[in-house]
Amino acid sequence: MDKLNRSLNLPLLVFYGTGMILGAGIYSIIGKAAATAQDTLWIGFILAAIAAFFTALSYAELATLFPKTGAEYIYLKNALPKFKWISISTGLLMAFSGAATAATVAVAFSGYLNSFMPIPLAAVSIGILILFSIVNIIGIQQSSWINAIFTIIEIVGLIIFIYLGWQSPEFGKVLSAKPNMGTLASSALIIFAYFGFENIVSLVEETKKPETNVPRAIIISLSVATLLYILVAFAALALMSPDELASSNAVLTDAAKQSSPKTASVLGAIALFATANTALIALVTTSRILYGMAVDRALPALLAKVLPKSKTPWVAALVVLGAALILVPLGEVEVLAGVSSLATMISFIAINLALIFLRYSHPNSKRPFKVPLSIRTMPILPLLGIIICLVFLFQFEQIVYQVGIPVLIVVLIVGFLMRKAV
Repeated sequence: MDKLNRSLNLPLLVFYGTGMILGAGIYSIIGKAAATAQDTLWIGFILAAIAAFFTALSYAELATLFPKTGAEYIYLKNALPKFKWISISTGLLMAFSGAATAATVAVAFSGYLNSFMPIPLAAVSIGILILFSIVNIIGIQQSSWINAIFTIIEIVGLIIFIYLGWQSPEFGKVLSAKPNMGTLASSALIIFAYFGFENIVSLVEETKKPETNVPRAIIISLSVATLLYILVAFAALALMSPDELASSNAVLTDAAKQSSPKTASVLGAIALFATANTALIALVTTSRILYGMAVDRALPALLAKVLPKSKTPWVAALVVLGAALILVPLGEVEVLAGVSSLATMISFIAINLALIFLRYSHPNSKRPFKVPLSIRTMPILPLLGIIICLVFLFQFEQIVYQVGIPVLIVVLIVGFLMRKAV
């Protein structure tokens, strides 16, 4: 079986993680969160970051315990060897989530672009997905450099926004705000802006020194995103009231207009790079999930085909493209994003359970990275991660469950039928 090309160092891996986490989430989620948290918005970001870190640490340990492409499928296969349908279903669920994410941000990208030039939304969405699928197939090195450039542009945009807020005399005054139930409710929404760190483990077979670089990339990416998010919350609350933020459909742009209309236009352009970057990373990492499952014969061997020169899984990349294209016309951005998040949250529960089971079934296995804090064999942080994910699992709008539950049922049926292929 052809292998992937190890060409990603720690900085490039961090760019992948940071780019996916920042993505388009901060451009849309902050206004809705402000409606609930009010002046404690920044505390909501801290609470959501803590919750995300619990599951992120589980991914870090599992990625070093089983450094193979296939991520969730590989971990659950080893944790629950007698229930192969669970590992297959979880892998397919994350693949669906990745395709839905790519479709979501492609639609969002077309919306941002339409504010600059009147181009049919569907044509733009389809075009950006095809373009980045080609980049994905050309090679991981090429896509990683494009991702790095786009991520830098994203970060620069957020720093510009933070600087505008810093100039306001209101910056930092919300530090005296006391957390309340609205703060906790907002964190259940905000955590979706942290999704993306889990995609790093899908690149483990293309990473140099994965046993050290993958955990470091996960922790660094989440830390960078958390710092930027908190400062952005300070800036947003300095430039606009929570109610004004809540009523805006383009929060960072509208808030920036309060200080500099010209800069607001620049931020609108940067949002294009943010959404495009997320689409690229989603296509790259999702194709690796399918590739890893095919290598392990959980999916047809055709999906494990790689190009001789670039060593990229081109068939898997085309399948992900096809799935994303099918999802584009099925709903609005909010619905697609919600369904993707629902699938991800279910998978997070499974990942934390996998780590707990493996601590008991593989107690002596080499773990280059190990989640801290345990009571004897029981790890505490994954247990807390499960509890938080269960709470957040019931925070979606009804339409998300109406679309997501049938998808979950189909995935479970396919996983059950394909269990004998493993």
